[in-house]
Amino acid sequence: MTHRVNPEHTLEAQGITGLGRVYYNLTEPAIIQEALTRGEGTLGQGGALLVTTGKFTGRSPKDKHVVRSAATEHTIWWDNNAPMTPEAYGRLRSDMLAHMKGRDYFVQDLFGGADPAHRLDVRVVTELAWHSLFIRHMLRRPDADELAHFVPEYTVINCPTFKADPQRHGCRSDVVIALNLDAGEILIGGTEYAGENKKSVFTLLNYILPDKGVMPMHCSANHALGRPTDAAVFFGLSGTGKTTLSASPDRTLIGDDEHGWSDRGIFNFEGGCYAKTINLSAEAEPEIHATTTRFATVIENMVFDPDTLELDFTDDSITANMRAAYPLEYISNASPSALGGHPKNVVMLTCDAFGVLPPIARLTPAQAMYHFLSGFTSKVAGTERGVTEPEPTFSTCFGAPFMPRRPEVYGNLLRDKIARHGSDCWLVNTGWTGGAHGTGSRMPIKATRNLLSAALGGSLSRGEFRRDPNFGFDVPVHCEGVADLLLDPRRTWADKDAYDAQARRLVDMFADNFQRYVDHIDEDVKACAIG
Repeated sequence: MTHRVNPEHTLEAQGITGLGRVYYNLTEPAIIQEALTRGEGTLGQGGALLVTTGKFTGRSPKDKHVVRSAATEHTIWWDNNAPMTPEAYGRLRSDMLAHMKGRDYFVQDLFGGADPAHRLDVRVVTELAWHSLFIRHMLRRPDADELAHFVPEYTVINCPTFKADPQRHGCRSDVVIALNLDAGEILIGGTEYAGENKKSVFTLLNYILPDKGVMPMHCSANHALGRPTDAAVFFGLSGTGKTTLSASPDRTLIGDDEHGWSDRGIFNFEGGCYAKTINLSAEAEPEIHATTTRFATVIENMVFDPDTLELDFTDDSITANMRAAYPLEYISNASPSALGGHPKNVVMLTCDAFGVLPPIARLTPAQAMYHFLSGFTSKVAGTERGVTEPEPTFSTCFGAPFMPRRPEVYGNLLRDKIARHGSDCWLVNTGWTGGAHGTGSRMPIKATRNLLSAALGGSLSRGEFRRDPNFGFDVPVHCEGVADLLLDPRRTWADKDAYDAQARRLVDMFADNFQRYVDHIDEDVKACAIG
């Protein structure tokens, strides 16, 4: 056993006994040495750790379960979260701990949340050394004095070699992510995908914080240089540009994925970034690209040259979901405190492959709640087997798999905070223009950046707007550095009748999706309903 741990709160004190060697709170060089000794990865250029995750190269949301109890019966959104009985969880825990006996484990004691008033003290126990490095990047690291007095409120145990038994453990497959909110424990088995570690903690925060009046958000965030009170948040599903657009060189990065909005302002949940690296280039995203050859960056599921160890950013033969995990301080303009004021701007990112939505639109607080609950983006042909044309994806709150409570809980919190603090709200389309995917072209990144710069700087809201006839929001008619034509998507289509038909189709999709929320929302949001 190595002892960088509160001696009164070891694993043994938690009833987890009979393990092999236990490594507490190893730092990056020691973890990498252990990972390489155990054959878990390859040391890459600059000291990055190159790993693969085996069969699972993404999350397994259908294998996530929440223990159903008297305390959670009326607080969990059971339509979105599979239940597990306390008895099944007890068998799962007993069997997993028996499986773990005699094996070595790695423990990291970390904070979930940069604001001490709202952070969680989380212990993450991992079978793989590189998972310990990953979560050390992803959450926030206590200093030595804090470690000496650290008392875990929640414990995550990740054991990829353990295979669940659906009949015995009340789960769906041999992969399991089981949250026992009453016991303060999460068990993960059967998958090596490291993202399950951080998303399990995100789910915990999503459950706990609303009762404190704190809005948990699946978003990136930044603030103006030298002005933390001039903050902005960027909601968006994977592939919409959340990480790219928040990492602007003329603003300070607060974080790229998960934040809270309290009565004091916003705060990052994490201590690092988990960036997709498919087609990443030094020209377009130099800071993120540079992290891929920094010491201790975890490079996940990327193809590399076996001789030179050079990474291939275009080869998706393992997965298109290739990623780099690195500490926030690897981005030169990252905020050391990871705190910001109340957002002056709330941006919702969507990738509209139907070519209907404008590149930017201004939303009222009620419209913001509508689009937040909708959580629209789209998959495009070729991204998945069987997808032959644009396919709508509605993921409520821009992160349905991580939302343990009903969506309206989060939507009402967001609407109220936007109204209370006077935030400007924007819907930004980073998808297609001039036609749908296959006919049109991708929205120019330069235009998106110019529009966002004008929105965050305040000049866009002072300009002239038109009312969109399909969605009812306001669309600017001019922005410096952006062609006026681009701001009116119908004008970018050669066939205007085809645009009208496509727009009607998308409006109907929104309307059909939103029916599930109508019985749970206020009249002002109902009035924003499309279709």
